Amino acid sequence: MWAGLGATALVVFSLLPASEALAAVLSGADVYLFLIGMMLLAELAREEGLFDWLAAYAVRHARGSASRLFLLIYGVGTLVTIFLSNDATAVVLTPAVYAATKRADAAPLPYLFACAFIANAASFVLPISNPANLVVFGDNMPALTNWLGQFGASAVVSILLTYVALRVAQRAELRGRVRATVTQPELGKAGRIAAAAIALTAIVLLVCSGLHGRLGQPTFIAGVCACLLIGLVKRSAPTHVLRHISWSILPLVGGLFVLVRGVEETGALAALPSFVSAKAAAAPTATAFGSGILVALAGNLVNNLPMGLLAGAAGAGGHWPPAVRAAVLVGVDLGPNLSVTGSLATLLWLIAIRREGENVSGWRFLALGALVMPPALLGALAVVAH
Repeated sequence: MWAGLGATALVVFSLLPASEALAAVLSGADVYLFLIGMMLLAELAREEGLFDWLAAYAVRHARGSASRLFLLIYGVGTLVTIFLSNDATAVVLTPAVYAATKRADAAPLPYLFACAFIANAASFVLPISNPANLVVFGDNMPALTNWLGQFGASAVVSILLTYVALRVAQRAELRGRVRATVTQPELGKAGRIAAAAIALTAIVLLVCSGLHGRLGQPTFIAGVCACLLIGLVKRSAPTHVLRHISWSILPLVGGLFVLVRGVEETGALAALPSFVSAKAAAAPTATAFGSGILVALAGNLVNNLPMGLLAGAAGAGGHWPPAVRAAVLVGVDLGPNLSVTGSLATLLWLIAIRREGENVSGWRFLALGALVMPPALLGALAVVAH
């Protein structure tokens, strides 16, 4: 609502021509297609019980150990984030983890925190792991091999340090035992199709990234095809899936594109590329560290999606030195682990746990985030700024 009102105000008060606003909205087509495709796949996986099956599998293989269950859920969340995006981890895996921990007679919050923090910590392993990656780089998205060379090691550091910090912070809750046996739900034919669709989508996106192609269209096609195929198998229309999609994300992103275009029109960002390049030439490591930390903190004030849009418009997509560009993306993706306002994924996670009767105040999340986020951010920045 607020993004839409802000974008509309720019046009109504003649601060941005309507044609420019429309062009800004249309420029996000690849992001819209990516989000729709991913939301379709995630909703199909949820509806067909794939994530419930994965969560129960983790509980059974924990063999009664709370700490092992934590590690397994963290691992599942890592894989879901890498191959399906951080929003899927927050929206779809979180309720499944809650249900699984309740069946195991475990206190849910440590495991729910694992879902929230890994959703951002692993979100720059691949370009597809976070929609913010698409808006930061835009048409300048690195090829997959270059991406992995630039972010692979820093993502591993981020994932490991986030796990260690979370494990230490939650050590008191993870000392006990949990129930060793839970009912493993059956994964039906439609569930297996959803799993295969997600796996094939991941492969297609990896190929597209390797060929330096756009990611939105193949993701959208994969989601639609999976939806239609499952509809044929179940002999039912997929309208119920469409009703559960978070369509409000699309006007949010569209409004943010318009707002960023309005900022660009003021000329406020025009001097940033040359300024950052000059600073990087004089002190490359310090500039990369400073840029990453500044973006990480600012993203918690305005949310990392508009922060990513602003960074991309300012030059992070293709005009800044590689080390600075990488540090900015790390700040955009990992910085939101400080607060619940940092990313859309964390806000969706908060909504999901409230639906299950749990709640975490902003202050409590901030207290935990202040312990978990800084080591991972500094460690990841040290790798990309090297």
